[in-house]
Amino acid sequence: MLKRTFSVISLLIVASLMLAACVPGGTTSTGPETIRIYSSLPMTGSSAGQITTVINAINLALDQQITDRTICDGKFKIDYVPLDDATAAAGQWDATKEAENANRAVADPEALVYIGTFNSGAAKVSIPILNAANLAMISPANTNVGLTKAFNPGEPEVYYPNGKRNYMRVVTADDVQGLVGAKWMASLGAKTVYILDDTQVYGKGLADVFEKSAAGAGLTVLGRDGIDGKAADYKALAAKVAGTSPDGIYFGGITQQNAGQLLKDIRGAGITAIFMGADGIKEEAFIDAAGADVAEGVYVTAAGTPQEDLPEKGKKFYTDYEAKFNGKPEVYAIYGYEAASVAIAALSSVCKKDRVAVLDAMIGTKNFSGVLGTWSFDAGGDTSLSDMIGARITSGAFEDVGLLQFP
Repeated sequence: MLKRTFSVISLLIVASLMLAACVPGGTTSTGPETIRIYSSLPMTGSSAGQITTVINAINLALDQQITDRTICDGKFKIDYVPLDDATAAAGQWDATKEAENANRAVADPEALVYIGTFNSGAAKVSIPILNAANLAMISPANTNVGLTKAFNPGEPEVYYPNGKRNYMRVVTADDVQGLVGAKWMASLGAKTVYILDDTQVYGKGLADVFEKSAAGAGLTVLGRDGIDGKAADYKALAAKVAGTSPDGIYFGGITQQNAGQLLKDIRGAGITAIFMGADGIKEEAFIDAAGADVAEGVYVTAAGTPQEDLPEKGKKFYTDYEAKFNGKPEVYAIYGYEAASVAIAALSSVCKKDRVAVLDAMIGTKNFSGVLGTWSFDAGGDTSLSDMIGARITSGAFEDVGLLQFP
């Protein structure tokens, strides 16, 4: 009996060895390896509604473009992990949290792509951290000029300590948006303008470009101030602005820096001037914060092409999104989809866990046929797309007014 038992055991051992020999490296197959995509976006605070649609769009791209989220003939499975770079205490993105997210991705050997950030100030925190590890970073929303081009002293080189660009964005930068904003303000009949900003990287940079563009657009700047995003009210500032009797007020900033209260106090001071902002306030949260009646008539600019002028892929994105999530996507959702699409294409072509190879494939994207149209990245990581659209708050909702084109 003992002999027979040993014979059975021997046969099992031999069978196991034969099976192992059939697997490369002599190890048992355990299924596809994991490749991880992280996103770092403000999921807490009033940005949550906007960001939910961006995350939904990333998931939609993964579901539509990859069967069972596996690529390279089943060799790799993509795991998507959305991280929150906002805190309840701040009510918006937080530098410490963003640094934690970037360091988490760097420390994860399975991480090959980082989709983010939403806020340009957050990008300035994470780009250098990811750059040191050659981890590809692609933003669906950052527009600050200095992230990729010369703007403030030392920019953009200060963000790339290893000398190699690892950052790219699928949205047009503010050197285009600020200029278009100034020209649009003038075309609406304004001759004079008062400029306000929220002092953050995105808002101040945008207001800087608008101010530099004002004279060329035919606008006289009557004054400029930065606001404290945590102030209880802006009544004193509103009174100061009212004293200059501007035709227009331009605000560079985000909803989360108390933009709704600012508008309330401006209108409360009896100022009926044109109020214009940009993509940082083009979200339902801004209308909610200001109140629909107060926000009525506000103008905003944003990168992009009118929905009716998008390629079929772009139109289909909106149809598919609404069918799957039972709601309309906010402004940056389509950019989240495009960022994910670029990552998927690169990962599928490289087919190995090699951060440098994936980075090179992503930033080398040329003639990409996506939901935004056909476009390419330049050597600095900027998209070749430069269309800007305008919108106006009408009856409590953003209503697109079409492509903004000026000589």
